[in-house]
Amino acid sequence: MKPRPHDQRPVEERDDHLVHSTPALTEDLEVTGPITLELFASSSAVDTDFTAKFVDVWPDGFAQNLTEGIVRARYRDSREQPQFMNPGQTYKFTLDLWATSNISRKGHRLRLEVSSSNFPRFDRNLNTSEDGFSTRQPVAATNVIFHDAQHLSALILPIVPVP
Repeated sequence: MKPRPHDQRPVEERDDHLVHSTPALTEDLEVTGPITLELFASSSAVDTDFTAKFVDVWPDGFAQNLTEGIVRARYRDSREQPQFMNPGQTYKFTLDLWATSNISRKGHRLRLEVSSSNFPRFDRNLNTSEDGFSTRQPVAATNVIFHDAQHLSALILPIVPVP
């Protein structure tokens, strides 16, 4: 099989993914540079992951992943000093979706896909305070994403004028 962009639609149809799409673009739009997702969320678990994908959706529905990122909740503030969550408490997470350079053409849509897993792309998180190597029993996590006046979750895109 040739390397090529993979269609994200089968993953997006799962009920454990939050998917937001723009309306069809009325003109070409260039996104070039680093992409960040600021996410306000809570969990029923002491640790979990938040993953995100930035996707270009073609007029025929093909959903092309442009870039993606992850944050493990215990490392939300520091990679050197993990801090577990208090279940039910709201935290701010910053996800680095890395950088991309893409012109989405008129008629395309932009999409954000948020989940708690992107396995096998990223290592699994069993949602416990134990390490992933010795733990065998996962804990189901119920995660809540907030977007209201006090919790402005936002996708930050570097927009470049298209000549």
